[in-house]
Amino acid sequence: MTTEISFGVFGEPHPDCATVPAGAVQLSPLVPGASPLVPGASALEDQATASLGGMVMAAPPGTVERRHAMALSLRALQPGAAFTVMAPKEKGGGRIAQELEAFGCAVETSSRRHQRICHVQRPQILNGIEDAIADGEPRLVTGLNLWSQPGVFSWDRIDPGTALLLSVLPSFGGRGADLGCGIGVIAQAVLGSAKVTHLHLIDIDRRAVAAARRNITDPRAAFRWADTRRMPLKDLDFVVMNPPFHDGGLEDKALGLAFIQQALRYLRAGGAVWLVANRHLPYEDTLATAFASFALQGERDGYKIYEARK
Repeated sequence: MTTEISFGVFGEPHPDCATVPAGAVQLSPLVPGASPLVPGASALEDQATASLGGMVMAAPPGTVERRHAMALSLRALQPGAAFTVMAPKEKGGGRIAQELEAFGCAVETSSRRHQRICHVQRPQILNGIEDAIADGEPRLVTGLNLWSQPGVFSWDRIDPGTALLLSVLPSFGGRGADLGCGIGVIAQAVLGSAKVTHLHLIDIDRRAVAAARRNITDPRAAFRWADTRRMPLKDLDFVVMNPPFHDGGLEDKALGLAFIQQALRYLRAGGAVWLVANRHLPYEDTLATAFASFALQGERDGYKIYEARK
């Protein structure tokens, strides 16, 4: 733990909605692709009690994750320190004030740039933050028998796209990578093949990587907290992925296309990428142009599976 941080920033608050001092320390678990942030950002949960002199937060949309992050922030703030929290109204912004009031804060609200903004000063006495912190901590998920944490993609269930991909994956061999590995569901299946010699698990979310480490103890697995789009790899035999197509809560088709282009760079000639995509996403043209061949290997429940070879 550290006591040297004087001001913290969580996520990427809209620059027109709050002032973040120069030198503020990023405390988000993510490595945002649109910013110059890199892996190595501090963990909010590791900040010492009353160690921060101020905080600005772009609040997560999920209720449990948001309350967890706000409670951790209030614990880390010094009494009387300013705390500004914002989110779009339809992504939790309409509930922030009530949640902060439940923690014992007096809230002033404003709106700007489609953001609901709440301003508080950390009170001397806080209510219920221990429960909110506990609710958002890592846990062994019943039914999955896997470690996960609220806020991680599909944190308490296997999403339908991943389930479809798992149903058609072949048995791989050689060196590969799981891009956007999450808690390691796909990687577990891949490592079921004795012919796999090495598997890189890469995710932009620190919490996902931490959970994957707990779920997968196979020595062939290597874990990377990194932005896939900036991760240098080469000469891989295969890549598997359920690529994201949301950035900052907004649909961004370019994000999945960037994953496909990076997979192409990673693969050796003849290497294969297997990916799942929502049916409406326009990946076919890129696959046809970038790869020597591609084929639809499965389609169900609004998802499609492609295999492409370099």
